[in-house]
Amino acid sequence: MTLNAPASLVLGTSSLGSDPDTAADTARAMLRSGMLVDTSNMYAGGASERALGEALAALGADERDAAASRIVSKADGDRETGVFDAARVRRSFDETRERLGVDRLSLLHLHDPYTVTSDEALAPGGAVEALVQLREEGAVDAIGIAAAPVPLMRRYVDSGLFDAVLCHNRFTLVDDSTRSLFEAARERGMTVFNAAPFGGDLLVKGPRDGARYEYRPIGDTLATWTASLFRVCAEHAVPTAAVALRFSTRSPLVDRTVVGVSSARRIEELLALHAVEIPDALWSAVDALGPAPSPVDDSRYEVEA
Repeated sequence: MTLNAPASLVLGTSSLGSDPDTAADTARAMLRSGMLVDTSNMYAGGASERALGEALAALGADERDAAASRIVSKADGDRETGVFDAARVRRSFDETRERLGVDRLSLLHLHDPYTVTSDEALAPGGAVEALVQLREEGAVDAIGIAAAPVPLMRRYVDSGLFDAVLCHNRFTLVDDSTRSLFEAARERGMTVFNAAPFGGDLLVKGPRDGARYEYRPIGDTLATWTASLFRVCAEHAVPTAAVALRFSTRSPLVDRTVVGVSSARRIEELLALHAVEIPDALWSAVDALGPAPSPVDDSRYEVEA
């Protein structure tokens, strides 16, 4: 699998550890895939990092070092109190290192800073200061900001302090609202991670009853547009999921595309999906559908000067 693993794909682990019976096999397959593995202090209550750490410990020394260098994690606020300051970032990072059994990381993101304002996070003694210090100390090679709402994310990108940005559910076949954010990040030389190219599973399973995009029910207008998208893809005998994945991986704005996987079999399926050939005529047909109705409204999030 490693020889065929595209560098642009990243394996997401938000569900890893939720099923103890499959966690070990899934974690081992992830680490041996040759792809980056994206985890977080909070995923599955810490079980995601623990599963990866146990899988790492079972590898031989050389394989373990190579696999550890491909793990990316995130610092999270306190689950009970919501505190997300410099001290909490330090504790979060220490918890991550202990679970993974590593001394350092190649990349550590500030994750979902919704319990503090960006002013608070960027102020002296705030969460960002701790991330910058970890980078200066050599504990991490790079730091990033990982969240979803574009107005909020823009403040962190514009600070000039980060090396990477990760945004989810905002750059897909049905929503490219993060385009300006990714363009700004590109201008600053930041690495761009685009997560959730399927918008949950809407672009895999289609606009059925109860369909959701980014955890929210879709409206009739989006359902109609998505049904047209699936019809166009079927006419070209190409899975819509393959088109959704390629939309991200072919974009000059995106360096890495993060896709959540729940099993070793899902990794193989992802690689097969990535290998699907998509004719130019299909892209033209998708363009002819016109822009999709926006499924997400980020206007409620803060935009500070």
